[in-house]
Amino acid sequence: MITCYVHYELEPGKVAEFEHYAKLWIPLVEKFGGQHHGYFLPHESANDLALALFSFPSLAAYEQYRKDSMEDEDCQKAYAYAEETQCIRRYDRQFLRPVLK
Repeated sequence: MITCYVHYELEPGKVAEFEHYAKLWIPLVEKFGGQHHGYFLPHESANDLALALFSFPSLAAYEQYRKDSMEDEDCQKAYAYAEETQCIRRYDRQFLRPVLK
């Protein structure tokens, strides 16, 4: 299993827009075989920080998700929403291997 850790730098005045964007993506990741662990938004912390964690069975499965999501109409709408609202300044992705029981 591989877990994708995404660190977002948000536009501080657009946290509500980012929350809407996050809610669009949770079912989309799951549609493509991933397990979404949630988005984590600012609360008693920096007002421009958000995180997301989601897992796929393998890096190959994640790469297939990325490829398929580029052609999916709902994914394209989610990408467009982020572009239109400019709620995300930047993001970084890291891949982690979870340690479970």
